[in-house]
Amino acid sequence: MPAAADDTHRIRRLLDAAGQATAAGLIDQSERLWRQAATEAPRHPLVLNELARRLLSVGDADNAQSVARQALAEDSGNTEALLTLAASLRQLNRLDEEMVAIKKVLALDPRNLRALLHKASLLELRGDGRSAAAAYGNALQLVPPGIAPPESMRQTLEHAARAVAANAKDLEGVIEARLAALRERHDSTAVRRFDRCLEILLRKQPIHRQRPSPLYFPGLAANEFPDRDQFPWLDSIEAASDDIRAELLSVLHDHPQDLEPYVNVAGGFANERWHQLNQSRRWSVYYLWREGEPVSEHLARCPRTVSALEAWPRCEIPGRGPSALFSILDAHTHIPPHSGVMNTRLFVHLPLIIPPSCRFRVGGVTHEWRPGEAFVFDDTFEHEAWNDSDAPRAVLIFDIWNPALSAIERDFVTEMTSAVGDFYGQTGEFDG
Repeated sequence: MPAAADDTHRIRRLLDAAGQATAAGLIDQSERLWRQAATEAPRHPLVLNELARRLLSVGDADNAQSVARQALAEDSGNTEALLTLAASLRQLNRLDEEMVAIKKVLALDPRNLRALLHKASLLELRGDGRSAAAAYGNALQLVPPGIAPPESMRQTLEHAARAVAANAKDLEGVIEARLAALRERHDSTAVRRFDRCLEILLRKQPIHRQRPSPLYFPGLAANEFPDRDQFPWLDSIEAASDDIRAELLSVLHDHPQDLEPYVNVAGGFANERWHQLNQSRRWSVYYLWREGEPVSEHLARCPRTVSALEAWPRCEIPGRGPSALFSILDAHTHIPPHSGVMNTRLFVHLPLIIPPSCRFRVGGVTHEWRPGEAFVFDDTFEHEAWNDSDAPRAVLIFDIWNPALSAIERDFVTEMTSAVGDFYGQTGEFDG
């Protein structure tokens, strides 16, 4: 059980004062304050964590990890003790356990700079330099510009910056090799916007407008719900709404076991935003196409849906798209605010089963689903959804190319995104 707030405040003040005395060279005073805290509350998680840190500082990693675990037994959500445990396990070369500890920290506090840097260094130690560079990049984004970091972190942050720069140079070489044939066929003016997009991906330029992560293509209109007249093919998909709904109902009746949680982070290490929905069927999906791959058995059960989607201008990127799925949101369930990863694609919703009190916010606009009325939205705006009714809500969702991209730009984006996927591999951290 976590310690009482008054005890925690008093013990933290003693330990902070001890740390300040150490920094000032007042070792005797520091030891006195430390002994006072240890005497007053020997089982307090802050005291146990400080003891573990002291053991670690003298090279006793085995006892340090044992004491850190005692601190966590008192307070399982103590991120400081988890970080001390991870550092102890590093010295003991127990790297798998170390990664578990770091993932627990990031599940509790996704923006914990120390944990992000620790994770990156662990990935680097394991030989996964590319994922390490991506993790270092995520950490560096949390460092405020123009503010000097603590001296204790300076070398680590400098190393992180070097790793990110070296990785970006390697990635740029891979991408340019992939783009060489396309560049030979097209004048540079035709891909001027794309080149800005590539510079942003490689972190040579910042994003100045929307903030999708990691791919932003400059020069595209920023509209939460783009005008419908850009998508005349929506008429034919809407016309098939009754057939599509019937096939969905058949799936829900005959094959409910084939639905799966949309949020499915292994090991339960979803960040706090997704904790309630991780590995939960409160938001479940039935894939027709999944990251570019058709789900043959599911498509065979939904032939009229497949036929209706023949008009669909698919965003075909190997390993990324197209995607099409039935999304079922349980009664009294909220999808928290989140943003998409690239503004080169948009998403379509075809509402199928819509009880009262369901709504969908994209950016500053809230939209109510209406059965059979499709719409397009840009998921790089923050968006969230509510089902406040007593029954499930179901929509068909699929992705499309942003129509503002030229055919040439689509080819370049496809090759660039494929190159990034190959560069990082299936276990890379391209999506953050």
